[in-house]
Amino acid sequence: MSLCDKSLFELREMLDQKEITSVELTKYYLDRIKQLDDQIDSYITVCEEEAIKAAEKADKRIAEGNSNLLTGIPISIKDNICTEGILTTCASKMLYNFVPPYNATVIKKLLDEDAVILGKVSMDEFAMGGSTQTSYYKKTKNPYDITRVPGGSSGGSAAAVAAKLSVVALGSDTGGSIRQPAAFCGVTGMKPTYGTVSRFGLVAFGSSLDQIGPIAQSAKECAALLKVISGYDGHDGTSSHKEIDFNSQLDMDIKGLKIAVPKEFFGEGIDEEVKESVLEAIKKYESLGAEIVEVSMPSLKYAIAAYYLLSSAEASSNLSRYDGIKFGYCTPKAKTYEERITRTRKEGFGDEVKRRILLGTYALSSGYYDAYYKKALYIRQKIKQEYEEIFKSCDVMITPTAPTIAYKIGAIENDPVKMYLADICTVTVNIAGLPAINTTCGYDPDGMPIGMSIVGKAFDDAKVIGVANAFEKEFTRIDPSMLKKV
Repeated sequence: MSLCDKSLFELREMLDQKEITSVELTKYYLDRIKQLDDQIDSYITVCEEEAIKAAEKADKRIAEGNSNLLTGIPISIKDNICTEGILTTCASKMLYNFVPPYNATVIKKLLDEDAVILGKVSMDEFAMGGSTQTSYYKKTKNPYDITRVPGGSSGGSAAAVAAKLSVVALGSDTGGSIRQPAAFCGVTGMKPTYGTVSRFGLVAFGSSLDQIGPIAQSAKECAALLKVISGYDGHDGTSSHKEIDFNSQLDMDIKGLKIAVPKEFFGEGIDEEVKESVLEAIKKYESLGAEIVEVSMPSLKYAIAAYYLLSSAEASSNLSRYDGIKFGYCTPKAKTYEERITRTRKEGFGDEVKRRILLGTYALSSGYYDAYYKKALYIRQKIKQEYEEIFKSCDVMITPTAPTIAYKIGAIENDPVKMYLADICTVTVNIAGLPAINTTCGYDPDGMPIGMSIVGKAFDDAKVIGVANAFEKEFTRIDPSMLKKV
């Protein structure tokens, strides 16, 4: 068995038992990146020198018998999370030269454990997209089939973990941006309850929706990573004081668990293969003793419209800071102050980012605020109420993570409406601020992964992880075919 086939916990034991050093492990992963990433294009920046120095520091800590779970473990970071001294581009021309002078809170927590940051991975520009094809730098491919998308916006994080180019990764989730690429790439990814993980140092897209979370090979590894990066942070006004023991229900008994199955998530627009695979997984839970309860979410039909109005309005506000004056890209062609701002934004932003800025600005403008943005806020409350009603009688909900498997590169990226509708299974969780995890529940005839999402009530993250872990114990994953050739 190769080192990359070892779990986070097996690697931890090997490091602590001195069977391998962190430097050796880090060089192993750096070599894999050199060998494989030209096929996947998951990394925008590889921090080879910095990673080896971090590994040397970790080895000293291990030698002192003072290691923590992530000490010396190689990890990749989505390129919208600020890393001091390391280029942070958000996969945009606008931030082609931005090197943050500080670390995001999650990065500080990783470095406090002496984790090893291998580099920054690609994403959709400013996290706007579901394919990682809007990246200005690296248009990432799916390790299961490099002619297909890896999902997005955290496609680089999911692809890196799936191709075993890092042990675990951090992503961010605004409307499904961790869970959907995790589904497409056959790995586990979790969006924790809003406020559980600090957003300080996460470049903002939709501030009331964004949440940093883990991508790994298992729910158990996600729990381990969340234990490190979560917790109250005074730098983030939305950070929660509520503490969660993410490992507390890993060995939970499924018998008697009430699982909600919303009929709207299995209707028109969901591929038959996806539907059948998720329903088979639900039957598996039933065989373990769970009780299946059919429920309804009537507001689902309004969710996409509400999500894109809310997120685009917040994006319009958050992206106003990119003006070519304070930092980032600045057009060399401007002759006046006004021209500098307009040309910088025209040249620095990609089409998808411009589209969302325009939509958000329109929704917030005088005369349209009540007609659009205010109604989206109303739908947000309705969705929250529907979830609350469901969770009065059920423990968790299970849905497909995406309506399709990973689609071919170029298939729908030029059709914004189709791209937006592809988020139908994930956006309600962000709108309501709930925890949700994706885990693989099957494969199509071509061997492409199919994911299901387990959703829980606010701050019930440990139960969500426990339910996913129970299924993963019974399910055998298949590695991407490209790895069999290595």
